Amino acid sequence: MKKGLIIGERGFIGKSLNKFLKHKHKIKLMSFKDAINYRLINKYDFVINTSINKYYITKKYSKNFDNDLKLANRLNNKKTIFIFLSSRKVYKAKPNIKETGKLSPKSNYSKNKLITEKLLKNKLRGNLTILRISNIIGEKSKFSKNLHKTFIDIFYEKAKKGIIYNNRDNYKDFISIQKFCEIVNMIMLKNLKGTFNVSIGKKVYLNDLVSWLNYYNKRKIKIVNNIKLFNGNFYLNNKKLMSKIKIANTIGNLKRDCLNLSKKLFK
Repeated sequence: MKKGLIIGERGFIGKSLNKFLKHKHKIKLMSFKDAINYRLINKYDFVINTSINKYYITKKYSKNFDNDLKLANRLNNKKTIFIFLSSRKVYKAKPNIKETGKLSPKSNYSKNKLITEKLLKNKLRGNLTILRISNIIGEKSKFSKNLHKTFIDIFYEKAKKGIIYNNRDNYKDFISIQKFCEIVNMIMLKNLKGTFNVSIGKKVYLNDLVSWLNYYNKRKIKIVNNIKLFNGNFYLNNKKLMSKIKIANTIGNLKRDCLNLSKKLFK
């Protein structure tokens, strides 16, 4: 059993990790405001930050906006491993992207993530786990803090109005919040360090995903062509991580989690 500190008590990922991990490890959940002055931060095996400054998403990099670096600066021992939640958006979009793939961040958010990765490597040396995460699918509580819309937010917003987009043959890479929590649990158990892609590692066609998420929606649906040009087909190669943690992570798992989510969304 590990001791883990999760930072980001109002966010979707932080709350989900706490709910899953607290039955398996000694977990403490707190806000960034409380954590930045927390005297016992160095007493934990793992520190996982899920909080984010809104300006980190929209503006050019500044250390003033970097919650992860501020927390890492508080760590001064050789025991605590810092888990940094990075993004698949640091890569150039293409099929089968490995951790060594071309880095080509386009937005301020992805550029900032890459800058933070480099700063944390210099600061923490070997006590760092970087997770480059694909799109996470899960139910967000109405009380969760949500700074930007994800695929699931847009889907649910439109589906409630009886509209679904036809995404043709476009695909992306997704992972359910349930599977993400399982993966983080295994990372903690095995004390993994390094940079890892966190994803299902396969093409997930958007129309298939939408059909699973909409399965229990009883509204009459109008299918509308997505007028936005889509040029972001990609999936991550997750073999480096999965070879170390050895858990099931399949399209079938994702479909099951999406169907369960559909029940909750449209109950």
